[in-house]
Parts: sequence; C-alpha cells; structure tokens
Amino acid sequence: MPKTLLRAASVILLSLTALSAPAAYADDEVTPVAVTVNARAALATVPQTGIGTNHAIWDTNLGTNETADLLKDMGTKVLRYPGGSYSDIYHWADHTAPGGYVAPNTDFDTFMSGVHRTGAQAMVTANYGTGTAEEAAAWVRHANVTKGYGIKYWEIGNENYGNGHYGSAWEADNHADKSPAEYARHVVAYSDAMKAVDPTIKIGAVLTTSANWPDGLVGEGDAGTWNKVVLSMAGPKIDFVILHWYPGALDKTGHVPDMIHLTREQIAKYAGPGSERIGIAMTEFNTGSSSAGTTTQPGALAAADAYATLLANGVFTVDWWNVHNGIGPVTQVEGHTDYGDFGLLSSATCTSDNSVCEPPLNTPFAPYYALQMMSKFARPGDQFVRAATDQPKVTAHAARRPNGDLAVMLINTSSDTSYPITLDYSGFRPASGAATVLTHTNGATSITTSTAESPALPPLSLTTLVLRPASSQTGLPAAPGQPAASNITDKTATISWPAASPGARPIAKYEIHRQNAAISEQLGETTGTSFTVHNLKPGTRYTVNVIARDSGGGVSWSSPPLTFTTSTPATSSCTVKLTNQTDWASGYVGAIEITNNGAPINGWTLNFTWPRPWQSLGSGWSAVWTQTGSDVKVVNESGNGSLATGASTTIGFVGNYSGPNVLPTVFTLNGTVCGGA
Repeated sequence: MPKTLLRAASVILLSLTALSAPAAYADDEVTPVAVTVNARAALATVPQTGIGTNHAIWDTNLGTNETADLLKDMGTKVLRYPGGSYSDIYHWADHTAPGGYVAPNTDFDTFMSGVHRTGAQAMVTANYGTGTAEEAAAWVRHANVTKGYGIKYWEIGNENYGNGHYGSAWEADNHADKSPAEYARHVVAYSDAMKAVDPTIKIGAVLTTSANWPDGLVGEGDAGTWNKVVLSMAGPKIDFVILHWYPGALDKTGHVPDMIHLTREQIAKYAGPGSERIGIAMTEFNTGSSSAGTTTQPGALAAADAYATLLANGVFTVDWWNVHNGIGPVTQVEGHTDYGDFGLLSSATCTSDNSVCEPPLNTPFAPYYALQMMSKFARPGDQFVRAATDQPKVTAHAARRPNGDLAVMLINTSSDTSYPITLDYSGFRPASGAATVLTHTNGATSITTSTAESPALPPLSLTTLVLRPASSQTGLPAAPGQPAASNITDKTATISWPAASPGARPIAKYEIHRQNAAISEQLGETTGTSFTVHNLKPGTRYTVNVIARDSGGGVSWSSPPLTFTTSTPATSSCTVKLTNQTDWASGYVGAIEITNNGAPINGWTLNFTWPRPWQSLGSGWSAVWTQTGSDVKVVNESGNGSLATGASTTIGFVGNYSGPNVLPTVFTLNGTVCGGA
C-alpha cells in the first residue's frame, strides 16, 4: 500500500483519419484494428458509486472548495475517509491520530462539507486497530442521527492482515490476538453496535486480494486463510467485502475477472446463507508503478482499463489512492516528467534536495483525466457489454445506455502508432452520420469533444465514441431478471430467470446466449422461463445472458450475467482429488490423489492443463512430470504404476503463479475424464 505521506453482424467501417495525431502517425499502411462490440453479452450495470477516490486527514487540502470542485468535475461518486492506515489510529470525536500527523481543517464535518460540494457519497473506515465498537457506533450516531448525513458504507478497519500476524507489520493493532478470528469477532461486535444505531447502514470487512500477499497463507493456529476465517465467522453480519490492489505493473488488468470470481466463490462458500447480498468494494486502487508512470499517460491508460474491468465485473466502487499524496521517484516517461506521485492532483511538493518540484497545487495528473473519461464513458445505470479487439496494443470497453446509445472506450497503449479502426456490432445498429468523440492524448490537459465519422486512435490515447441507434428503442420488452443455475452436472445445467415485462407486443420467446469473448453463442430458446442446456464441457466456466424477443421481433436488453462452472463426471472409472496443501501467495504445494474405480491398471498417464497462462509447474515428485505449453503430463514411476480396482496413489508438485490461482479441475487418466473427489 504505497502512501508517500503515510509511509515514506453489421460492419461499420471507420476509415483512416486521426483526430489529433500527427500526420506521420496516420499511416495508410497500418492495419486497421478490428473492434467487436456485442451488445447482447451484458456484464454488470454501472453503479451509482463506481468512481471513487481516497481522502486523508494528513492532506491540508482535503476540505477546500477547489479540491471538491475538481473532484466533482472528474465525476467522483465516492470519497473515502480518513485515509488508509490512518484509519486504525484515528479517533473521530477529538480528531486525533496518535503517532501520525493530522492536518488542520480535515475533521469529519469538514470532510462531509467537501463530500456534499462534490456531490458524492462518503465511505468511512471505522478504527479497528486502536478503537472500539462503541467509538464506531458513536460515529454512526453523530453522522446519521445528529447530523443527518445518511452515510451508507462503513468499513471495519484497513488492511488489518498487515498487523504482523503474517510477519510483515504496518497496520496499527492493539489487540493481543492479531488473528483473523479475533478480527472477525470484532467485526461482529462492531456491526451489532453500529447497526443498533442505524439499521440501514452497510458494513464492510477486510479481505485479502487474490494472488496478493498474504492471500493463501494460513497463520499459526488459524483454521484457514484470512478470508476463510473472516467470512466463516463474520459473513452473516457484513454487507460487503473490501479489497485493495496495487498491481505494480501496467499489464495486470487481465487478472481482474478471476480475482473477482474467486472472491465471489469464497463468499458463497464461507459466508453462509444469503451471501449473494454481499458486495465487493475495491476501496484502494493505484497502478502502483512509479517506474512505468503514476502521473503520466501510461499510468492513466492502465487506470481507465482497470476501472472499466473492475466495474464491468460487478465491483460496486473503485477508489483511487489518493487525491493528494506527494512527490516520489522522478523519472521521464513517454516524453513527460513523472513525479512518482500516487495522487490525482499535484501536492506542489519537491524532492528533498529541491531539484524537482511538482506543478502548482491541484494541477491534475494524467490519471485524473482517465477517471474523468471513465465517468463520461460509463454513467450510472449504463450496462457494460462485451468488447474486444484483434490488436494487443488496443483495448476496448463498451456500455449500453438506457436511451439506446452505445459508448465504446478504446485505449491505445502504443507509443508511436495511430490506429485506424473498424467496428463490428452484434445486437446494435448505429445511426448513420458522425459519432460524438471524446479524446485524451499524451500530455493533454483536458478531454476534447468533437464529432467525426472516421476517427483514428492517437498514440497513448483514450478515445470514447458515443453512437446513436439507427431506430427508436420504444415499445421493447424489459430485460429478463437475474438468471440462476441449478442441477449443474459435467455436461448440463438448468437456467431459470424471472419473466420480462412485455412492451408494446407480447413476449414470444426467450433466448439463452453464452458469452465467448465478444461473440455470443446461442445455447437455446424457449417460451418458458427455464431451459436446460446440454453438451457442455466438464469443469468449464460459462457466462450466459437471457434476452426476450417479442412477437414483432423486438429484442430486450440482456439480463444480468450468470456465471457457473460445470462439474466433473459423477461416475467415472477414475477419481482425482487436488488439494492445495501449503500456499505462499505466488506458489503452492499441491497433492493429487488418483483413485482407480475401474478394472486394474498396469501403467497410467495423468494429463491436465493449467487454466491460466501465469501458472506453471515448478517441480513434481512420485511420478515423472513434464510441461509443454500449458499442458502437464504425469507418468507413473515403477513403484506406483499398478492400481487395483479401488486402489489409490498420491503424487505431489509445486505450482507457481503470478496471478489469481484458478486450480485445474479436469484430469484425464489414460484418456478418460475423471470425476472429482
């Protein structure tokens, strides 16, 4: 958690004209980037709380009108207080933080004045480390009863796993017991005390982020990982979970879908009945890469990509660290000075030798414009839909608006190439004529707005196209409700959904579409509200949407997405059980137990594939292990090749990973798909 001041198909061809790129970049020989937008492959709806940032009580400019107005212009919807690890030493009633610096005019009521001027919601972190449940409840009373602020979201502590329980210590924690179980017991007590004052508030508990330390570790005496223990004990008392993410590189956005999926799996597995109500908040995020650019355009492009991906995967707020932070390592990045500052706005600070100073106070850095672009691209109530490109240097995101418009955000990370584009739509037909085009380029101090029929993507740019539909959207059926899956096997699943409300004409049928990147595959259709899908693949994750089609051919918006994973065969001549025995957040010791359920075997070969490219085999034992690409082949040794009916053998390996560790589930033994134990 780097904190400088805190801790030192219809195809529309868009031809080849750049909006603001130098002529040298608009090269007719550059192959156009094929952008595919699938309006039927719906993802999450943009929440009211999506674009957020952190305030800190050591920031002298926390409560100023200038800061609030800049945040309003950025589109800020959430402001978090009192600031990272300071949360666990801060006492709101007397506005003190023993052991830390508290700036003047940063008290809670001053903060709330700025929140209201910004037009945002507040998210408050109650002091777990050196506070009490009674102190937190008094804060709720002051905020929501005495003052009538109506603050909805309350966190219990900040990064409390950093209290030394796993070795590294930065978070204040006066409790003698620093285990996840002790934290969970206090979350329950805090929740009870705070909701006794205001039952409408939402309580959040701290979790570790997938593949980020100390995720996966089991502390001495603990019943499991931090997440397992906290969710098992406090799950019934919380309303959301808290993740923090500082990826430290600009190319980690591909980790997000699995990161959020694995968090949801843990919530469903450990938090008890009704756990589907529990949301996910990313209350601290920063690219975390001062060498690659925290205040310059590469960092801004990574920020927009991460925000869009997190929100599209259902995170209800992403909160940048920080509004102001302070100068860090100074470098030159893509032709501009990068100040190594994790803030959105300049603090006007200088290096220790005064050789380099930041620009004037409150000058926006490049990530400010990235979040401003996000607020213009994906507005509350819009629905993210799938988009993809065939050029690794260009990333696409898309959102469908309630009025029928489609917004497409394109991120060109190339330093020297302006890309023309072609757009291919599914489930949307644009009107002819010019689109509205929003653009932010390398070094620019604003987002430009224009209209164009043929834009290209300048180097190191953010470009959002807003397109009108070709025909009126009135009279269509409403979207079907949230689908659910039941009776899931290795090859089938039953999908059910609440009926859609008809529009001007009766609903004739429902269609079930599988998302396959930015392409939809129709799995079936029915006149009812339930459908059993066949011919699925074992151990495979599927995301589907349901749409309603009326008697005149009119099509609804897509339902919210449903994601489910098929099982392995219920009966098979073999069974394989994989267990993660010891984990260190970048690798683990795995044990594979193989059981022969069929005729006796004399010699066996086990095969499986790593689900993700960031996974690999480190070493293996009790068999001969080889890896080719992502495929792993395991052949028996001389002493364990014979397996009688009902006999088992166990082999082991070290698995390495540098992203969310999605374990393999599909194993074949001598060519037969095995069941899971």
